[in-house]
Amino acid sequence: MLRADLHIHTRYSMDCNTPLDKVISRCLKTGINCIAIADHSTTEGALKLQQLAPFPVIVAEEILTPHGEIMGMFLQETIPSGLSVEQTLLRIKEQDGLVCIPHPFDRIRHSGFDGNLIETIAGQIDIIEVFNSRSLTHQPSDTARSFAEKHGIAQSAGSDAHTAGEIGMACVEMLEFNGRDEFLQALSQGTICGQRSNPIIHVASTMTKLKNKLAR
Repeated sequence: MLRADLHIHTRYSMDCNTPLDKVISRCLKTGINCIAIADHSTTEGALKLQQLAPFPVIVAEEILTPHGEIMGMFLQETIPSGLSVEQTLLRIKEQDGLVCIPHPFDRIRHSGFDGNLIETIAGQIDIIEVFNSRSLTHQPSDTARSFAEKHGIAQSAGSDAHTAGEIGMACVEMLEFNGRDEFLQALSQGTICGQRSNPIIHVASTMTKLKNKLAR
């Protein structure tokens, strides 16, 4: 049985300083034995960690579109941010990846995908993140779960960790898998577990983002 945290960031994201080795050690400490690395606008860290980790690592990426973020999963290479929603979906599918919408319906986040537009692309969505530890209220999770059930979309969960201590705050308990198709099937049968992070962690990632911008 896997305990999969399906939304983690590393130092390859502009608002995170967690080294790859710290991601591994934290997972081993908390019993997380499958992860999706979804750095902002790059798959570089995920591809490197996939070669280092003693457990499955799904190469993912949070891609910023003009209407909010879309996560590609099971990618082979980076998809540039700034493309249209349609182009982004096409690029993910061209890599035989899975389309996941992270933290949907979260009105507090500027990067949350447009809640009005999500209905129009429902048929192209493979996964909806129905629990994100960084969401400040239950409302986004409740709405996302209802949307996923309405459209028969697989449901996922992730800590959205931008610090090592957040890893494992959310996970899906699911069967082991081999490849994207088995993953999707196992995810559909999984059990979502988790708790919300302390809101103060948002300050940490904001400060990291600012420091990294100033350092450039």
